[in-house]
Amino acid sequence: MNTNGVSHPAPEKQTLALLALGALGVVYGDIGTSPLYAIRECFSAATGVAPTPENVLGILSLVFWTVTLLVTLKYVILVLRADNRGEGGAIALMSLTRAAHATRPRLRGIILSAGLIGTALFFGDAMLTPAISVLSAVEGLEVATDIFKPYIAPLAIGVIAALFMTQRRGTASVGRMFGPVMCAWFTILGVLGVYGITKHPEVLAAINPAHAAAFVAREGWHVFVPLGAVFLAITGAEALYADLGHFGAKPIRAAWFAVVMPGLVLNYFGQGAIILDDPANVRNPFYLLPPPVLLYPMVALATAATVIASQAVISGAFSLFNQAIQLGLAPRTEVQHTSSQEIRQVYLPQVNLALFVGVVALILSFGTSSDLAAAYGIAVSGTMVVTSALAALAAGQLWHWPRPLIVGVFGALLAIDLMFLGANLLKVFDGGWVPIVIAAAIYVGSSTWIQGRQALYTKLAAEGAQLDDFIHSVGPSLPRVRGTASYMARIGETVPHALLHNIKHNKVLHERVLLMTVITEDVPIVPRENRVEAQALDKGFWRITVRYGFLQSPNLPRALMQLAPTGLEINIHDTSFFLGRVTLVPALKPLIPPWRRRLYFALARNAASAPDFFRIPTDRVVEVGAQIAL
Repeated sequence: MNTNGVSHPAPEKQTLALLALGALGVVYGDIGTSPLYAIRECFSAATGVAPTPENVLGILSLVFWTVTLLVTLKYVILVLRADNRGEGGAIALMSLTRAAHATRPRLRGIILSAGLIGTALFFGDAMLTPAISVLSAVEGLEVATDIFKPYIAPLAIGVIAALFMTQRRGTASVGRMFGPVMCAWFTILGVLGVYGITKHPEVLAAINPAHAAAFVAREGWHVFVPLGAVFLAITGAEALYADLGHFGAKPIRAAWFAVVMPGLVLNYFGQGAIILDDPANVRNPFYLLPPPVLLYPMVALATAATVIASQAVISGAFSLFNQAIQLGLAPRTEVQHTSSQEIRQVYLPQVNLALFVGVVALILSFGTSSDLAAAYGIAVSGTMVVTSALAALAAGQLWHWPRPLIVGVFGALLAIDLMFLGANLLKVFDGGWVPIVIAAAIYVGSSTWIQGRQALYTKLAAEGAQLDDFIHSVGPSLPRVRGTASYMARIGETVPHALLHNIKHNKVLHERVLLMTVITEDVPIVPRENRVEAQALDKGFWRITVRYGFLQSPNLPRALMQLAPTGLEINIHDTSFFLGRVTLVPALKPLIPPWRRRLYFALARNAASAPDFFRIPTDRVVEVGAQIAL
């Protein structure tokens, strides 16, 4: 307390509050827009659930306990503990669990496949989220008058186009607005919920799980149909874990318990209350909840909230694809860093274009958010299953939980996840096939890229010369020229093909030869002091090992300059980077299936160039061609 008797919050509390405010804008945008359509879809014609008082209480009870068990217990309390040095998400969790099972290659392969499936499903969700959220927000105009109906899809596409066009500028400037806007959004959700609850306070009885149990008993096997709609209330929960590295667990938890969960639950119950008041309100309970005078302001605020939700998903897709590139799970593509301070803020033009085309195609194909809701949920529920399975492995290896506790806790959570996945799979023929096709295409492409690279490296290793024998054979008959030559080398003892071809064609060797190996570790960030190491071999040869985390992008010239304190002075302007340019041709006996080989050839042709990826000045690059039969 200061001399004026006025107390000030501790700096730690101020920081926590600011981070929690930021989490509201980035982490909770997706799940925060679920009230726009979740309750409406629970009573749609597709579910066949009539808006009777018993059914309203049953649906609300299911929504409440789904939010409590799968979001609060699973993600907020448990999964946020499974951080990979502060980072979360499908790839971070995959890397964490693979590292924890380093001595079990078969299990590591299963974990890799699970991580790829989770990542692929996320991209299916990344296309659906902007489409359904922006459409549902703009559809509020129809509540006021049917005049707007023909303009709903064009307006939504206009909002989406503006959003994707601004991606190249980065999210730093816009991001500062996200938190306050979403804080206002959740506050208004809660206030409107209380406004609705006052009309029928008995709706609060839905907190009793007996109403959910009674609803399930009445519906029988048919309950799986409305469960697919109930699940819409928690789409976006995966973002709590995926964005862990941006804010940390404490701010995410604080924002959830203090602002997000109360706002969501109150709004859902408020919507249920006005349905009890008049069953006709099921046509759009979100926009019929506030007084009519607030309709247009709510449309504007909802549109802003859905844009923020979409931005968070798009940024997450950029970050996830960048991580996949660094780990060798996807072809190299252009990556632009939009912030000099924050390494996670990246822009990938090709991914941005693909997402934009996909979102617009979904809006034009489905037309309404209700039709899109039939396709929504499969990707998210599938990702949740993967997260539960990998988190169970983390609990055993990293938290040292006893097996009975793992089976009891994660077995129950996985059973609930599988139940919702089964419910969402009922939507396959109503549009649910869309995210499955998107995810399958991404999974096939990624797994093909991995197999193709492994086959290529196997072939190169088989045809390469042993490094020790090669260095020993270098004699005075081979002219040495001034300067430094750098060659990319895999881990192992074979000579890089570019080095062999350079000697074959130019018949000279530089006085200093660097054999550079770039390793992406299963950690988010490798500290600068551990970035690069050098090992002197013989006759002017050096083995250089450069390490990066999966959130970092390689910069080889900068890494070489870090060798100065070790006594190895590298003048970049006197260094030539010899890179192998491989031309792939079909082999008579392919190492991978022919269809995968054709796909891998196509992916390799369209991958970004090595100089751009490794940030090597083009005037210092010498490309040496080689033809490899696969």
